[in-house]
Amino acid sequence: MATTSRPAAAREGVPAVVRAAALASAAAIATLVVALVAGGAATEKVIPGLGDAGAATRWGLPFARLVMNLAASLTVGALLAAVVLLPMNARRAGKRGKGAEPGAAPLTADAIGYLRAASWFAATWAAAAGATLVLTVSDVLGQPALDVLTGNELSSYVGSLTQGRALMLVVLLAVVVALLAWTTTTPGAAAGLLALAVVAVLPPPLTGHSASAANHQVATTGVALHVVAIAPWVGGLAIVGVHALTGRDGLGVMTARFSRMALWCYVVVGASGMINVIARLPDPAELVTTSYGRLALGKIVAFALLGAVGWYHRERTVPAVEAGRPRAFARLAVAEVAIMAATTGLAVALARSAPPAPTTEESGVETLLGYAMPPHVTASRLVTLGVFDLYFAALVLVLGGVYLAGVVRLRRRGDHWSLPRTAAWLVGLVSILAVTQTGVGRYAPILFSVHMAQHMVLNMLTPIFLVAGAPITLALRALKPARVRGDRGPREWLTIALHSRFTALVTHPAVATILFVASTFVLYFTSLFETLMRSHLGHIAMMTHFLLTGLLFFWVLIGVDPAPRKLPYPGRILLLFVTMPFHAFFGIALMNLGEPLARGWYTAVHPAWGTSIIKDEHTAGAIAWAFGEVPTFIVLIILAFQWFFDDQRRARREDRRADRAQEAGGDPADDELAVYNARLARLAEQDRER
Repeated sequence: MATTSRPAAAREGVPAVVRAAALASAAAIATLVVALVAGGAATEKVIPGLGDAGAATRWGLPFARLVMNLAASLTVGALLAAVVLLPMNARRAGKRGKGAEPGAAPLTADAIGYLRAASWFAATWAAAAGATLVLTVSDVLGQPALDVLTGNELSSYVGSLTQGRALMLVVLLAVVVALLAWTTTTPGAAAGLLALAVVAVLPPPLTGHSASAANHQVATTGVALHVVAIAPWVGGLAIVGVHALTGRDGLGVMTARFSRMALWCYVVVGASGMINVIARLPDPAELVTTSYGRLALGKIVAFALLGAVGWYHRERTVPAVEAGRPRAFARLAVAEVAIMAATTGLAVALARSAPPAPTTEESGVETLLGYAMPPHVTASRLVTLGVFDLYFAALVLVLGGVYLAGVVRLRRRGDHWSLPRTAAWLVGLVSILAVTQTGVGRYAPILFSVHMAQHMVLNMLTPIFLVAGAPITLALRALKPARVRGDRGPREWLTIALHSRFTALVTHPAVATILFVASTFVLYFTSLFETLMRSHLGHIAMMTHFLLTGLLFFWVLIGVDPAPRKLPYPGRILLLFVTMPFHAFFGIALMNLGEPLARGWYTAVHPAWGTSIIKDEHTAGAIAWAFGEVPTFIVLIILAFQWFFDDQRRARREDRRADRAQEAGGDPADDELAVYNARLARLAEQDRER
C-alpha cells in the first residue's frame, strides 16, 4: 500500500495544481491589463510621421515579458527545490563506497522530477525571451512584428543595442539550462544550473530604466538585487505549493527551508525596491501625482500584503505542516502565488511605463557618471566628498554581518576565535568602503590616477586582510552539519567546493599568479578597459575582478584556510618576489605611455580643472609602481610570523611524540631524537670496528 499511495495522491493533486495555475495566470493577466490601461502604456498616442508598430506589438510585448518573467521564476524555483529545498537521498548515500565525495548523496526521485520540470520551464522562458526580442525591435522601430521577422532589422538590432544583446543572452542561457536540466542527475550539476539560471534573469532588467536613471550607480545594483531575490521567492513558493497539493514526501523540510529563505528574500526585495523607487521618484509626491508613481505605489501595497501572508505562513502554516496538516499550507500558498503573479504583472506594466522626466536638464557628464562633475580634487575632498555605491555597501554589510554572526555563534557555545583574525577581516572591509564610498569612488571614473589607487587597494591591500581573517575556517567551525546524514547543508556544500576540481585548478600557484598579473595587462592595454568604464555594471565587474584575483593570489601566499595544496614557506617567499616586479613593470609601462588609455571615455568626462589625460595616466603609473612595496612588506611580515609559529607547533608535536615514546608501552620509533642518536652511535661503533 505504501508504494501506491504516493503516486495516487500525486495524481489526485494534479487538478488542484491546474486550478491554482489558472488562478495565478488570471490574476497576472488581469493586473497587467488594468495597469497598462491605467499607466497609459496601452493607449500611446501615435505621432503623425512616425511609424506605428500596431496593437499587436503594443499588447503582445508586455504579455511576452510577463510569460518570460514567470517562466524564469518557475525555472529558478524548480532548480532550487531540486538542489536546496528537498533533502538528499540519505539512504543511498550511506551505501556509497570508500573514498566517495563528502556529502555526495544522490538526488531523490522528486528532485529529478523538478529538474525535468525546470527543463520545460526554461524552454518556455527561451521562447518567451525570443518573442520579447522580436516585439521589442518592432516597438523601437515602429514596424509591425511580421515585417521585423521578414526583414534584416532583427540581426542589426541585436548587435547594436544593449536590450537586444541582453535578450539574446537570455535566450542562449535559457536554452542551455533547458537542455542540461533534462539530463542532469547529480547535485553539483544541478547547483551549477541554478547559478546559471539566476544569472540569466539579470540582463533584461539591467538594461531598462535602471541603466538610464539619474543615479544609476544605485538603481542598477538595486534592480539586480531585486530580481535576484524575487526569482527564488516567487518560483520557490510555486514549486513548494505544487509539492503540497500533490501530497509528496518531504514537505515539512521544504516549507521550513523555504520559510527561512523567503524571509531574507522579502527583506532584500523590500530594501532594493525602496531604493529603486527613490532613485526614480526623488519627490514622494510623485507617487500619487504620476502614473508611474501610482503603479509603484500599487507594488508597495502588494508587497505589504505578501509580507502579511508570509508572516502568517511562519506563525501558523509551517507549524501545521510539521504537525502533519499539509493542506493548511497549500490553501494559503495558492492565494499567495496568485498575489505574486499579480504583482509580476504590475511590475511588467511598470517597466513599460516611462518614469517622470527629471525637472532639471542633465549635462552630458551627469548622464555618463550619474552625478554632476565634482569640484577640483583635493586630499580633503577625496575623504569627505563621498558617493553611495550600493553594490559595495551591500557587499561589506553582508560579509561583515555573516562573519560576526559566525564569531558570535562560536562564542555562545564556548569556543574561541582569534581576535586578530576578526580585526583583520574588519580592516579589509573598511578598506573597501574607503575606496568606494568616499571621494575616491566619486573621482575614480574621472581621473585615471584615482582609479589606479582604487585598483591597487582592492587588488593588493584589501585581500591581504580578508585572507588573514580566515573566513572559511570560521565558516567550517560555525556552520552546523546537516541534520540528516547524507543531506547537504551550507557546511557540506562548502566542503565539497573546497575539494572540487575547479578549486584545485584556480588555487594552483601558477594559475593564481597568471590571473593576478596577466589580467591587469590584458585589461588596461586593450579596448576592454574603455568598454567597462562606459557602464556602471562594467565598472562593478572590473572592481570585483580585482578583488577576487587578489583574494585568490594571497590565499595561495598567506592563506590559513583549508586549501587543496599548501606551498612550503620558501616557495611562498619565492613566488612573492617573482610576482611583485610585474606590477612595477606595469607602472613603468603606464609612465611611458605616448597615447592615452581609453581616450574616448576620459575625453568625455575630462574636468575643466584637471591636468591633461596623458599626464594623469603617467601619475597613475607612478602610483602603481610605488604601491607594490606596501603589500610586499606586509606579506613578508605575515609569512615570517606564520613560519615562526609553524615551526613552534611542529616542535611541540615532536616533543609530545617523544614523551609518548618514552612512556611505558610507547613505541621507541616515535622518538625521532632517540632514533637519530642511536643511528649516530651505530655509525661511531662501525668506525671503531674498522
